[in-house]
This record gives sequence, C-alpha cells and structure tokens, in this order.
Amino acid sequence: MRGLDIHLTRWGPPPTPSQPPVFLLHGWQDTGDTFQFMVDQFKSDWPLVAPDWRGFGRSAWSQNGYWFPDYYADLDALLDAFSPDAPVRLVGHSMGGNIAALYAGMRPERVRSLVNLEGVGLPRAKPEQALAQTRQWLDQVKRIPPLKDYESFEQLASIIAFRYPRFSPLQCDFIARAWASAVDGKVRLLGDSRHRWVNATLYRREEAEAMWSAGTQPQLLVLGAESDHASKLGADGTDAAFRAVFRRLEIARVAGAGHMMHIEKADVVATLVENFLNAN
Repeated sequence: MRGLDIHLTRWGPPPTPSQPPVFLLHGWQDTGDTFQFMVDQFKSDWPLVAPDWRGFGRSAWSQNGYWFPDYYADLDALLDAFSPDAPVRLVGHSMGGNIAALYAGMRPERVRSLVNLEGVGLPRAKPEQALAQTRQWLDQVKRIPPLKDYESFEQLASIIAFRYPRFSPLQCDFIARAWASAVDGKVRLLGDSRHRWVNATLYRREEAEAMWSAGTQPQLLVLGAESDHASKLGADGTDAAFRAVFRRLEIARVAGAGHMMHIEKADVVATLVENFLNAN
C-alpha cells in the first residue's frame, strides 16, 4: 500500500456495504494486535481491521523517515481498499487517536463516528523552539539508532510489567510477543528505531484544532482517570477546551486506568466503545 507492505490484524466477519469495517488504530511504539484484550470483551462480532502503522510492528519501514501526512494518506488508502463507498467507524489510541481525529476533519464524509482514546495532541510549541529542534533533527538523521535487544521474551515482559504495573502477567507476555521477534538468539523490538528521532518541524496545535473542528461526526473521547496525558496540556486539556474544538463530543473517564486504558481496563473500555458504536 503506497509502496509499503502494511500488516493487518483482523477479527470478525468480512466487512459488507451494510456493515463497513471498524478500524482500530494503535499508538506510538504499539501494534494493532494489542487491541486483542478489548476485542475479547466485545459482545458483538464486528468486522475489525487493525493496521500496524508504517515502520511499526510487522509493517514495512519507510526509508525517508516518518511524517504525519503519510499516516493520513495510509489511512485514506486503507479506506479506499476496505470501504470505498461507505463511511467507517474509527477507534484510535494515542497517536492513532490523533491521526483519526485529524483525518475525521479532513475527510468528514468518510468517517461515520470516532472513538478517541486519549489522542488529544501535544502541548503548544513556541516559535523559538524551532531552531534547536531542527538542529537536533539534522544531527540525528546522520545515524540510525540501534534496535534494542533482550535476552528473552520473559525479560522483555518483565520490563513491560515494570513500566506498566496495571498490566497482568498474561498481558505482559502477550505484548512482549507482539512488540518483538526472535532474531539470532535474541529478542529484538519490532519497528524502525528512526521513530525516536525528533520531528524536523514543530507541532502546531492551532492547525490541529482547526482540523479537529471540521469534523462533523459524533465523537467519544475516553480519558484514563489515572493518566496525566490530558493534564500535561494545561488549559488545553480541560473538558471545556476539548468541547470547544470537537463539535459533537462525548467525554468518558475510566476509573483506575492510565494512558494504556484499552489494555489496563479492557472490559470497561470495550463496553464504552461498543455502546458508542451501536448508537453511532
């Protein structure tokens, strides 16, 4: 797709004109298959499609770096392939939620509804940050960071458990095997290490908000009650601020969940998502 092989994880029946696909869009350094815990909790059998974004998981790597416009175009191409004539439902987490929300403003006619799991953008940047950030990017692109190796899947699972203490041991083992593969007797993280480079351009929240506000479909924003993701935005992370830029917005909070809510509280998030999809 668009010159790269994109890995898809799929659940449920094939999509039909009367039941277009539901796309599950993962976050940074994640993979599509870790939506498994949420999918297991669904009551209905939805036609689900979860891509690994380019350069993540088992999708091919781009040799020219990674830019958000490419993610928009990749999502556009996926919709062309799976639902060219009917609007689809999107469920996006973190980076995937940001891509989905921006795309929903760019192509409102192609998105029936959107569930956004903490894809609420980044803090506002200041113009004076541009010089240092661009210099850093110029330095970074001269060398590719090495991929991280581990002695075993068990070692990687233990590190995941340390970083995400709300995950169960079973979830940590599953995620370790989703995020890595065995290579030459080691376990190596999947995905292109060039994702660690800073972006060459500043994040412009004003532009993101302009695109968000162009979305006409119903949207559900789900926040983890124990997450600091929204609070890092300051005044931009309040319910009032979100409602000011998303036109048809519902907001829900998941008690006892952090940013990785679709794994930590998969049952609660699945109920919220499914109820919203059924209604929209």
